[in-house]
Amino acid sequence: MTETRSTCPYCGVGCGVIIESSGNQITGVRGDPDHPANFGRLCSKGSTLHLTASADITAQARLLHPMQRAQRNAPAQRTDWHSALDLAANKFAQVIQAHGPDAVGFYLSGQLLTEDYYVFNKLAKGLVGTNNVDSNSRLCMSSAVAGYKQTLGMDAPPACYDDLPHAGTLFITGANPAYAHPILYRRLEDARRANPAMKVVVVDTRRTDTAADADLFLQIQPGTDVMLHHGMLHLMLWEGWLDTGFVAAHTSGFEALKTLVRDCTPDKVAHMCGISQAALLQAAQWFAGVTPQGRTPTLSLYCQGLNQSSSGTAKNTSLINLHLATGQIGKPGAGPFSLTGQPNAMGGREVGGMANLLSGHRDLANASHRAEVAAFWGVPDVPAKPGKTAVEMFQAAADGDIKALWIVCTNPAQSMPDQATVRRALQRAEFVVVQEAFANTATCRYADLLLPATTWGEKEGTVTNSERRISRVRAAVNPAGECRHDWQIATDFAQRLVAHLPTMPASGVRSEFGLQALPKTADAAPNSALTPMAGLNRSSLFPYTNPESIWNEHRETTRGRDLDITGMSYAMLETAPQQWPLTEGERQGKARLYEDGVFPTADGKAHFIPAAFQAVAEPRSARYPFALTTGRLRDQWHGMSRTGTLGRLFGHASEPCVQMHPQDMRQRGLKDGDLVYLTSIRGTLLVPVQASPEIGASQAFMAMHWGEEFISGQNAQGERLAGVNALTSGVFCPDSKQPEFKHTPIKILKADLPWQLLTMAWLPESQLINARNDLQALMAQFDFATCVPFSNGQEASASPTTDEAAASNAERCGLLFRAAHHAAPEPAVLAQIESLLNIKGPEVLRYSDPKRGQRRAARLVEYDTQTSLDGFLLAGDISAQSWITTLLKESLPAHPYGRSLLIPGATPPVPVVSRGKQVCACFNVTDVAIASHLKACSTASDPATPAGWLASLQKALKCGTNCGSCVPQLQRMVQQIAASPVTPA
Repeated sequence: MTETRSTCPYCGVGCGVIIESSGNQITGVRGDPDHPANFGRLCSKGSTLHLTASADITAQARLLHPMQRAQRNAPAQRTDWHSALDLAANKFAQVIQAHGPDAVGFYLSGQLLTEDYYVFNKLAKGLVGTNNVDSNSRLCMSSAVAGYKQTLGMDAPPACYDDLPHAGTLFITGANPAYAHPILYRRLEDARRANPAMKVVVVDTRRTDTAADADLFLQIQPGTDVMLHHGMLHLMLWEGWLDTGFVAAHTSGFEALKTLVRDCTPDKVAHMCGISQAALLQAAQWFAGVTPQGRTPTLSLYCQGLNQSSSGTAKNTSLINLHLATGQIGKPGAGPFSLTGQPNAMGGREVGGMANLLSGHRDLANASHRAEVAAFWGVPDVPAKPGKTAVEMFQAAADGDIKALWIVCTNPAQSMPDQATVRRALQRAEFVVVQEAFANTATCRYADLLLPATTWGEKEGTVTNSERRISRVRAAVNPAGECRHDWQIATDFAQRLVAHLPTMPASGVRSEFGLQALPKTADAAPNSALTPMAGLNRSSLFPYTNPESIWNEHRETTRGRDLDITGMSYAMLETAPQQWPLTEGERQGKARLYEDGVFPTADGKAHFIPAAFQAVAEPRSARYPFALTTGRLRDQWHGMSRTGTLGRLFGHASEPCVQMHPQDMRQRGLKDGDLVYLTSIRGTLLVPVQASPEIGASQAFMAMHWGEEFISGQNAQGERLAGVNALTSGVFCPDSKQPEFKHTPIKILKADLPWQLLTMAWLPESQLINARNDLQALMAQFDFATCVPFSNGQEASASPTTDEAAASNAERCGLLFRAAHHAAPEPAVLAQIESLLNIKGPEVLRYSDPKRGQRRAARLVEYDTQTSLDGFLLAGDISAQSWITTLLKESLPAHPYGRSLLIPGATPPVPVVSRGKQVCACFNVTDVAIASHLKACSTASDPATPAGWLASLQKALKCGTNCGSCVPQLQRMVQQIAASPVTPA
């Protein structure tokens, strides 16, 4: 077995991993105990990374060869790399020469490595001559970036993970790190245990697991964050809680802000935000850190609840205003700390991989910055015309202005808002290239050319996490199939494109770092013709032979900049991850910034930003009375192209649903599982509803992950439904251009679809994903359909066996397909579904009544000592789903049921006792087992205190002892049992 140190490809915490491999197969993964981000811990997603790299998943889910479509909607056919890249170069050159450089666009991803990002940015801005290069980081962190730059002067979180144990108050707003950043949340829990006096304030529209663990929870109305922050500052002014010395010495612009917040009285703020004045006062006091012993430090943690808003930048700056006003910055345990959503959103910004940025944190709007980069690259200029940001880029393609799109490592047909516009853009574009590791994302269906890229475990390079720490990503195995690295694909394409474009004189000479930097000059004239430099051969701008050569060139662009990394090298990073800035001659980067009170602004001071409160872009109305927000699930990631291949990661949230407050459901006559129409002004989605007390009244929540790959159907016009982002708005913040995912006005109406279908079956792993792909193709034949994997949650390392006792301890995976329609489909459609799920053969019991739309089938398999249900289909009357589903998923003996499996009805002939719903994904511990143990603790003759029940639970059942993602839920169950009246034994 070989071990390779690398970095997790999921969230921005940036956890180190140790990959175990044998030959060219990844066989295991564990946390790296020496990595300073996680010290060996991994969440439920990271700890299953090796399972997503299995041979079966690679063979079925990965894009392994270049593929081309001769025409739209036709099946993609295999081609070779030479032909594929020649075609791409020809098509892009034709568009550029006919319509100009701004007729093409590059849409990148925060999951790319820094080296990949650098090459694509240079390709677009240096060779093609367009700033139409943006990233899905625009959907993630651009408001945080704009907020930092407006107030502090540069795009850099000033705090670090080591600040957590030093904080007196943690102010968590617009974030649910218990789900979205679980390992950081483990460190937060450690800090609270070490410092019981620490106060945790959580601000959110939902009572999340993070909120449930807070000392103070402010459940504000959607979009009112700026008003909340202004109200807190108003109280700080009134009570004299400001750090006036810091404000006078290190800030500017406070008087204008003071005037603005004068009218934000407690009564007005409490009414608008939907909280009490007492809670507002307590939050302000704890944030200010005022105690009889002196001022304690406050650390704020925030994410998409602040960022994904039409006022995203204002939400960020108004929060940073509070830090500046109270001097809560530049000291241990204090500062505004944005939590990065993706593993390398920060690395992409470092190299300028956005429409408004240039390498080394330079601004595209700055003429001298453009001249510096042009001179360094050796090109006549970098175009001055602003590039199209994410939403703007797809709108331009939908309008016909952008003719060719190159999409890399992201799935805009799932993740972008306003899916109708995005899909119109993909359909109207003359040429669409999708560079992707996974073959069946929604965007792949629109590609004229599919280019297979390497992914985690195969890639080499670097990423930067939330605390400005650069880590190495290393390859443990060779690329699968014919996959190539993203930087290689971009380089090969660029070298071909040079030959297709006219030439003009070069302005630089080759150096060790690509092209020698020239002195700063005035802004160069705009590039009027879409032509590259004269005399360029295929290696002039893109001479790269490995990731290190790219990184070295990137490093040189940071010299003298705020993120200077000239003191780093690949050799240093091989030893340990490093934080920037780390300048040449230094041996260690800065853990926290602004300790000297000097800021990288023109006057050296931080700037207060007096941004007035603005309501949400689309307020609720009588026609659309609900506010829909989207967010993450605990065990899933983005569009689930990777996590969605594992049934075990669906144990916590098994199927798509929309959550509503129970009272709202009662008023509308809805119960759990009912289908409802969610409708905004952009589209409609059909989805089951679920009651949740976490949701506020007149609000709704649906996970961001559910795209058409997992939930779909057809609308009244017969068009395929596009997942949750068919509803969301493309309206964006004017400063950051980040769209408002967190608020969409919708109406919710009960659906009347009399015919329903549920079918489930265990399948061999070698067939699972192929069967899912085939079933997904059938989803559009129904008004509503969903298709998800499931698992029994057992240890994945167990070997398959036909022995009944051993089989119960081995992981099994299957597929669930649920549908509803206005009438029963043709029997041939149901027969096709049964065939795909292997519900066929002589061991299948059947009942069919086509006239009434009734059909049932059950596949029973004989093991040595037990008959088990391996698959079933219920069509028409599916009321037996609860007990039959339990029978199958928990591999309970099916012999007592026999032909009763074909009888409709919600009551089983013999009681079915469920093991419960999975809580701990690592050890497959259910709520029933947990509740039973806790009740035993509470009724023991010498019971421990509730504080000791969690430790007892973890010792007995091991839940919460691996990744810890389920710990908040375990604590909540402990509190519930402790609050229940019990009779001691």
